[in-house]
Amino acid sequence: MIQFDAVHKRFPNGTTAVHDLSLEMPEGGVTVLVGSSGCGKTTTLRMVNRMVDPTSGTIRVGGRDVLEQDAAELRRSIGYVIQQSGLFPHRTVLDNIATVPLLLGWGRRKARARAAELLETVGLTAEAGKRYPHQLSGGQQQRVGVARALAADPPVLLMDEPFGAVDPVVRSQLQDELIRLQKELSKTIVFVTHDIDEAVRLGDRIAIFRTGGHLVQCAAPAELLARPADDFVADFLGAERGLKLLSLTTLADVPRGPAPEGGTWKLVLDEARRPQAWRTEGAEIPVRPLRDTDSLLAALNESIASPTGFVARVDADGALTGVTSRAEIHEHAGEAHSSHSTAGAAI
Repeated sequence: MIQFDAVHKRFPNGTTAVHDLSLEMPEGGVTVLVGSSGCGKTTTLRMVNRMVDPTSGTIRVGGRDVLEQDAAELRRSIGYVIQQSGLFPHRTVLDNIATVPLLLGWGRRKARARAAELLETVGLTAEAGKRYPHQLSGGQQQRVGVARALAADPPVLLMDEPFGAVDPVVRSQLQDELIRLQKELSKTIVFVTHDIDEAVRLGDRIAIFRTGGHLVQCAAPAELLARPADDFVADFLGAERGLKLLSLTTLADVPRGPAPEGGTWKLVLDEARRPQAWRTEGAEIPVRPLRDTDSLLAALNESIASPTGFVARVDADGALTGVTSRAEIHEHAGEAHSSHSTAGAAI
């Protein structure tokens, strides 16, 4: 766990970057710090590994005060990923990843073996390890940056807008990769972003800051979206926060039934009973089947695109398990919003 207790940071020019911050970041979870530029979120992150020291207050990582530890040793025990990856241009990808293990005294063979293992973990080929950073795409460089941060298996990972410099498609892929890695590794992650959609997608808890380094609200994404603490938080979350809330609720509890028969449109299946299209005389519209793990927002979008208003549901192998109507999706969307609001009121 990372704990901030009455932490204040004032720079020599008189600027207050962080104001009286008390915050707990749970072990094994992703805490996302969000807010506009100059709100203190990056300063907060950089105080964890003593890239910046607090003016007053106490920061503990794993129960130990960071100011009572050697700064260099502390940094080597914490993974750190920045927006531009920060790779050494004159070193191969493999040697970039092996940097921290070598600093910690690992043998070269062991460090490079660990680096090769992590290449696969972050979705890169062994061949990529022989290249230099300039020979990789921006998205690949960010994957290398994540691999380097994980090389010594640190319990804590700090990520400062790591996906902010890549295009939206690559950014979404990198977010997926981080979600997958976190399920496997369960690191304590502090993630800085200005993008609330990214925060909702990645965070177990979201801390919203406003200018002057004031923490306004810290809560789980569903609670935050259902019950923003004030108008500032509501405005920051945006007018579509109800839709964001639906993105957090899955289809699992929504009932399904058999595909309708005798209507104008027929659901076409392949030999493995995988849905292919809605077909009528002279027309065919592709189907995007959904699994129980897909969100109510995805189901709502698909029901609108469907000529019948029905969504095809499939199992892990893609075989049809039934269909769900637009009306049922709407009903459960309303229930989901109400239940989150009620839960938020009880907290």
